[in-house]
Amino acid sequence: MHREFIAWDSPRLNRRMEMLWFGHSGRPLMIFPTAASRFYEAEDFLLIRALAPKIENGELQVCCVDSVNTESWHNKSLPPLLRVERHMQYDAYLRDEAVPMIQHRSQRKDLITYGASFGAYHAMNFGCRYPELVKKVICFSGIYDIHRVLDGQWNDNCYFNCPTAYVPNMDENACNRLRQTEFVIATGEQDTLVNVNREFLGILANKGIPAHGEIWPGVFGHDWPYWREHLPRFVP
Repeated sequence: MHREFIAWDSPRLNRRMEMLWFGHSGRPLMIFPTAASRFYEAEDFLLIRALAPKIENGELQVCCVDSVNTESWHNKSLPPLLRVERHMQYDAYLRDEAVPMIQHRSQRKDLITYGASFGAYHAMNFGCRYPELVKKVICFSGIYDIHRVLDGQWNDNCYFNCPTAYVPNMDENACNRLRQTEFVIATGEQDTLVNVNREFLGILANKGIPAHGEIWPGVFGHDWPYWREHLPRFVP
């Protein structure tokens, strides 16, 4: 399997950003790490191994991007409204640097975003903000509301990066754009976040945006063995 380490100095973030690339052809998949984890997490926890047959067969190319969560949402030393400012810089890095690189390397424009836990927030938020760039969003055991990391603060940047806030208020034109994207939302029925995922499926349904939802029976679901088991079913 082709594996490559990629890094450059991001002008949007004013810091070095790193990622891993797997595969030689096929549909591109951008994987976000969980919470405060790093770009190599998916490889360390054997998610890449679970995808290896599709990568080796040329069906899938995987880009494991880094996050700046410890500088943004999870940086308690920073005032909340500055946390969202740092996230906006990360959003620009993804939109203006990472995705164009993925499109160029893969020679395709049918990007899939994937994340689990807080990584699902990134996968969903980026997909909802930029449906012209993202054609499928896969979220396992996800969080879609950022109020918990804002300590009661709120502004327009917070609103437009909180899917549970802006998706319910989308007009018909915006909803039509999202209807061109495939959505997958899943977790185990014993996950403490199971109702969060049910509720977001309900938000999409109320806006007439199709989504495939799964609540895996009898299991916790919020852990790597479940994510490794189920992700290969949904890609490419």
